[in-house]
Amino acid sequence: MNPSIDEETRLLVRFAAVVTGGSEAATRVVIEELIGKVRPDLVDEVILQSYLFAGFPRTLNAARMWRAISGHTAPTSDDSASSAHVADWESRGEQTCAIVYGDSYEMLRRNVRELHPALDAWMITDGYGKVLSRPALDLKRRELCIVAACAAAGQQRQLHSHLHGALNSGALADEVRAALDALADIVPPAELSRYRALLDRVVAARRAARELKSPTDVC
Repeated sequence: MNPSIDEETRLLVRFAAVVTGGSEAATRVVIEELIGKVRPDLVDEVILQSYLFAGFPRTLNAARMWRAISGHTAPTSDDSASSAHVADWESRGEQTCAIVYGDSYEMLRRNVRELHPALDAWMITDGYGKVLSRPALDLKRRELCIVAACAAAGQQRQLHSHLHGALNSGALADEVRAALDALADIVPPAELSRYRALLDRVVAARRAARELKSPTDVC
């Protein structure tokens, strides 16, 4: 076990992975691991953000299983989910997306608009604003969970982006590596090996980019 992330984060990462790409049996096992070790409100946040990566059917199934197994009931209301906050979602979404994508933010927005302007609007307002900017779970752990979700779903292009996103959100390379290591019994070994190699390339590329930006020593 890689000790670079705490146990609560490791379990959240595993949960994000099984919600997105695991069987119901695997999801049940991980939910049982969560009980008594992870704050229920944080589990709720991983479930809520999963609809962006797993779709509503898997998200609803995970929520149903979590309620049934854990015995934790849903809150009676959530004012932050009201459409009255749309303007705030857009503002927060732009800020959060800019953190995740860093220097690639403007290029991302342009590329997604070229796919369809509605996708760009929904990405910012719904994805990064309404969901990923919710304050109950910090952005670094959200991104580690997204890394796990993309790995479990076999979405390497999005995984590449969110490896950068986790690092841009404050995760250390060893923490991202620990998040991948936590998936050893969820993601097939060959795929996990490929994703670890991808992380190594991302870390090397970021290091090279920083060195290019560093001022040259004058003797």
